[in-house]
Amino acid sequence: MKRRGMWLFLLPILLLSLPAIAGEIYEDGPINGSVDAWTINFGFFVGDTFTVSSGASTIDGMMFGAWLSPGDTLLTSELSITSEPGGGQTYFDQIVNWSASGCNVNQYGFDICTETATFNGPTLDNGTYWVVLQNAVDTLGDPVYWDENSGEGCHSPGCPSLTYWFEGSIPAESFTILGSPAGTTPEPAGIVLFGSGVATLGAILRRKLLR
Repeated sequence: MKRRGMWLFLLPILLLSLPAIAGEIYEDGPINGSVDAWTINFGFFVGDTFTVSSGASTIDGMMFGAWLSPGDTLLTSELSITSEPGGGQTYFDQIVNWSASGCNVNQYGFDICTETATFNGPTLDNGTYWVVLQNAVDTLGDPVYWDENSGEGCHSPGCPSLTYWFEGSIPAESFTILGSPAGTTPEPAGIVLFGSGVATLGAILRRKLLR
């Protein structure tokens, strides 16, 4: 009983120090996987708009639908967040690592996978931005394609996306932008509280051992 009471005492302090869990900032609908897809390597790029609508948000991840050759694995790609599809102001531009999940084979023999990347992205105010994928690297050296869904089933403000391929406008792609409200990481006061909680726990355990 004493041990349970100790943890109940410390739990609120520990919870105050935890950062917020990332959630959806924008989603452009689920993967279709059976209509078409657009190349994001071999010099090709695809850009889609997304809208931040719930206040300043820190972008820290992305999910998208990929078409891959059988047995292929997407490793990395260049991910940019800009004010224009082929330029403008650049808010983020890095090579990111991708992890596949939920892969299925479509009627054309492609592996259709949900690809997820996490990264330390920018903090963006409300507005519309472009996310651009290009320079994808995969294990087989084959084309990597971004799934086209025309924004069907999307629910975020600003959807479906405007989309740009290197030759011009195309239908929208399936993707989700991940992040959290700006300023939700632990503040110094929260870190102090966490330290106080750990110190209190240590003192209690020491007293228990000395008895």
